[in-house]
Amino acid sequence: MQSDEAAPPHKRRYSPGKRKPKSFKRRVKFRAKLRIKNALVAKEEKEQGVSPLVKKYWVQRYDLFLRYDQGIKMDEEGWFSVTPEQIAVRHAVRCGGGVVIDGFTGVGGNAIQFATMCHHVIAIDIDPRKVALAFENAKIYGVEDHIDFIVGDFLQLAPSLKGNVVFLSPPWGGPSYREKETFTLDLLKPKNGYSLFQVAQRIAPNVIMYLPRNVDLLQVEELSWLSSPPLKVEIEENMLHGRLKSITAYFGDIAFSDLSTFEL
Repeated sequence: MQSDEAAPPHKRRYSPGKRKPKSFKRRVKFRAKLRIKNALVAKEEKEQGVSPLVKKYWVQRYDLFLRYDQGIKMDEEGWFSVTPEQIAVRHAVRCGGGVVIDGFTGVGGNAIQFATMCHHVIAIDIDPRKVALAFENAKIYGVEDHIDFIVGDFLQLAPSLKGNVVFLSPPWGGPSYREKETFTLDLLKPKNGYSLFQVAQRIAPNVIMYLPRNVDLLQVEELSWLSSPPLKVEIEENMLHGRLKSITAYFGDIAFSDLSTFEL
């Protein structure tokens, strides 16, 4: 007599000597490859000293330096402060040649690209470790002979500097800048944006400032009024993978228009 209770569903069991289906083998193979890949990535991260704070930036390493795998070196701050390479290339193209003074060079992302386009670069940073890293990174791109690396305070060195363009990418205060609805120029370090800009004006007729995407654009425009007559200014939105990454302001003869967009 047949029971009213439904029979339990049949479960496939594979004995050790029985052939597994191809789909089962593919899943096992895929998982094994994934485990190996994850282990290799974890090993590489450990070797590069990637901390939990900067782990999110690790996936962007080829955006930061296309030649990352050739031996690029960065400290923790470098991971979240270096200019993505294609944006740095854009800055270099726009500088128009001549002598460029990079006041806050960090690990050298911008200085390297300026050196490929311009006659000479003076790269300054107050942190000797950053200058050492920037020099090693410049060697990977073969431009170390076109850059004078200086350990020092840009503000103290400024009276003795002369060039065609000053590039300013001062510290934004770390990743926490994103939490602010509007980033004001007084939040820049080591001095507010107005003071930094005035120092740069005494060095060169053209100034490039690399700023957070949430910067107060009206304040950026106001910088041009610090000159008499006011400097031409162009505010450029830097897009990376369809998202607004940062703002670049061009002052002087290198400015083309009031607002532009550069997209990668």
